[in-house]
Amino acid sequence: MGDQTLIYSFVARGTTVLAEYTAYTGNFSTIAGQCLEKLPPANSKHTYVCDHHTFNFLVEDGYTYLVVADEEFGRQIPFAFLERVRDDFSHRYQGGRADRAVTHSLNDEFAPRLKEHMMFVTSHPDEITKMSRIKSQVAEVKGVMMENIEKVLDRNEKIDLLVGKSNDLEGNAVRFQKQGNQIRRRNCCANFKLKMLVLVLIIIVAFIIYLSVCRGFVCHSPGVPGVTPVGVPPAE
Repeated sequence: MGDQTLIYSFVARGTTVLAEYTAYTGNFSTIAGQCLEKLPPANSKHTYVCDHHTFNFLVEDGYTYLVVADEEFGRQIPFAFLERVRDDFSHRYQGGRADRAVTHSLNDEFAPRLKEHMMFVTSHPDEITKMSRIKSQVAEVKGVMMENIEKVLDRNEKIDLLVGKSNDLEGNAVRFQKQGNQIRRRNCCANFKLKMLVLVLIIIVAFIIYLSVCRGFVCHSPGVPGVTPVGVPPAE
C-alpha cells in the first residue's frame, strides 16, 4: 500500500451501500458491512479496530459514512475525511435525491468524489489536522456560548418566575389587607353591639331596681320623721 493510509470508503443508507471506493483488494468491505449491521441508528461516531486497521463510522441523519485507515493514522484525520465526504454528499443529494437515485448510478456519480477526497486528505495531512483542530475549537467555543446562552435564558426564566411570584405575593398581601380591614370592621361592629347590649342590660337592671324600691313610681322615705307619705291618710 505504500504511503496510502486511507484504504476503503463508502456511503450507506441504512444497511445499503450507495457508493464506495477502494484502490486495494481485501476483505475490508465484508468487515465494514458486518460492522454496519451492528451500528445504532442514532447520530454518532464509532471506531472499530481489526488487524491493525481502524473502521471509522460517522452516522448522521440516516446516512452512514465509513473510511478504513491504518491504525497508526489515528482518528482525527479519518473523521475529518468523513466530514468532508458528508458535506459533499449532503450538498449534492439534499432533499432525498440519494433515496430516489438508482444505487449503481449513484455509485458511478459519487465513487470518484470519494477517491478525490481520499487522495486530497492523504496528500495534505497537516492541513487537514489544522482544519480539524480549528473546527474542534470552533465547536468547543460554540458549545460554551450555547451553554452560557442557556444559562442566561434559564436565569431570565427564574427571574420571570420570581417576578411572577412577587406579583402573586403582592396581590395576596392586598387581598389579606382588605380581608383584615373587613374583619376589623366586623369586630368593631360586634364590640359596639356588645357594648350597647351591656348598656341596655344595665339600664334595664337599674330600672328594675328603681321599680322595686319606688313601687310604681311612688317613692317612700320611711326614715324621715314627720313626713307623711303621699297617698296615705294622716292619723287621727
